[in-house]
Amino acid sequence: MSFESLGLMAELHRAVSEKGYSEPTPIQKQAIPVVLEGRDLMGGAQTGTGKTAGFTLPLLQRLMETSQPHKGRRPLRALVLTPTRELAAQVAESVRDYGKHLPLRSTVVFGGVSINPQKQKLIKGVDILVATPGRLLDHVSQRSVDLSKIDILVLDEADRMLDMGFIHDIKKVLALVPKKKQTLLFSATFSSEIKKLANSLLNSPALVEVARQNAATDTVTQVIHPVDKSRKRELLSYLIGSNNWQQVLVFTRTKHGANRLAQQLEKDGISAAAIHGNKSQGARTRALADFKSGAVRVLVATDIAARGIDIDQLPHVVNYELPNVAEDYVHRIGRTGRAGNEGEAMSLVCVDELKLLKDIEKLIKRDIPQSVIEGFEPDPSIKAEPINRGRGGQRGGARGGQNGGQNSGQKRRPQARRKPAAGKNPRPGKNARRRNNNGNQVRNAA
Repeated sequence: MSFESLGLMAELHRAVSEKGYSEPTPIQKQAIPVVLEGRDLMGGAQTGTGKTAGFTLPLLQRLMETSQPHKGRRPLRALVLTPTRELAAQVAESVRDYGKHLPLRSTVVFGGVSINPQKQKLIKGVDILVATPGRLLDHVSQRSVDLSKIDILVLDEADRMLDMGFIHDIKKVLALVPKKKQTLLFSATFSSEIKKLANSLLNSPALVEVARQNAATDTVTQVIHPVDKSRKRELLSYLIGSNNWQQVLVFTRTKHGANRLAQQLEKDGISAAAIHGNKSQGARTRALADFKSGAVRVLVATDIAARGIDIDQLPHVVNYELPNVAEDYVHRIGRTGRAGNEGEAMSLVCVDELKLLKDIEKLIKRDIPQSVIEGFEPDPSIKAEPINRGRGGQRGGARGGQNGGQNSGQKRRPQARRKPAAGKNPRPGKNARRRNNNGNQVRNAA
C-alpha cells in the first residue's frame, strides 16, 4: 500500500516522498482514512510507529478541503496539544515538513522561552497551532489566540498529559473550543482516566490499535545487566568504551542523578550532556542538538525524554536506573528501534530494583534476558534498600518538574515569608521579577 492509495493529495504525497517514505506504517494505514472521513478517532500505537504523520497528514488535507475565504486575520482552525516542549517542537516540525507545499501557516508555543515572539506570530494569524496546555492558556489570557473557530483538536500522548496533571488545563481549553469539531485522541495506554476523557470528548469515535498495549516493538533487543549500585557508573563507562558506542541515550530517575552521571562520564573521557526539566529551554535544545550531531556521545535524561525526542536510528538506550512506573520503561526503550530500525535497550539493575524489574516484566508479559558482565558480578551479600516509589518523587515537583510539564497534580506547601529587617525596605528578588514577567510559573514550566 502506498500513501497515494490512502487518498492523500499530490502535495502531501510529494512531501512524504521528499522525507524518504514510500509505504505507510500500520497506524498510518488505519488512522489516515478515518481522519479524512472527518470522524473522531481514538488511536493507540507503540512509540516510534509513525503516529505523528498518522494525524498530521490527514489534518493538513482536511484543512485544505474545508478552507473558506476570510477577511482580516486568518482564523486558527487546528489545535494540537502535547505534554512536553520537546514533543511540541517535534510535532510542529512534522507539520512544517508535510505541509511545505501547502498554503497553510503553523506555529508552536510552549513555556520556558519568551512569550512575545510567539504572540507576534499568533497575532499575524496561523491555521495550525501546536502547544503545551499551560502556555496556550497564557496566550488565551493575553488575548493573542482565539480558539472559537477550531475545526480539529488533537490530544497527543493523552495518557502522559493526564499522568502529568494537565486535566484541569485541558478542561479549560475544551471550554474554549467549539463543541462541533473533529477530535483525535492518541494514547499509548488506555487507562480508566483516558476512557473517561474520551467518552466526554469524542463523538462516536473510531478505535484504532495497531499493537497490544504496553509492548515494546520487536525491533528492540532487551537485556538486563545485574550489577551492584555502586558500580553502575563504572559498568556504563566500560560498555560504552569497550563497544565503541557513539550515540547512547541514558535514563536516570532524578534530575540530580542525571547531572551527576553526566559529570562522571565526562571525567571518564566520554562526552556527555544532561537534559531535564530544571534545564533552561536553551540548554535542553543545545544538549539535544549536540547529541543528534554527534558532538556528545551520551545524553543523560530523566523521563522528560521518554516521549517527544525523535532521533533517527538511535542505536542504544540504557536504563541506568529503572523507572518507578513500569509504563515508563516501554516509553524509554521506545526511543530506539523506531521506523523499522533495530535497536538495543540495556538496563543496569541492582538488588534494590528487583521489585521494579518484576513490575516491568509483568507489564510487558515477558521475562527480559539477563547477562552478567565479567568483572562486574553483583555481590550476593548486599541487601536491598528501599526506593521511593511515590510518583511525585519520580516526576519532580509541580513547578518545572523533570517532565517539563506544568502541573504534577501535587499540592505545594505554603512557605512563610521572611519579614525584612527593621529599617530596611523589602526589595523584590529574582523570583519576584520572574513572577511579574511570566505570570504563573507552574504553567510556564512546559
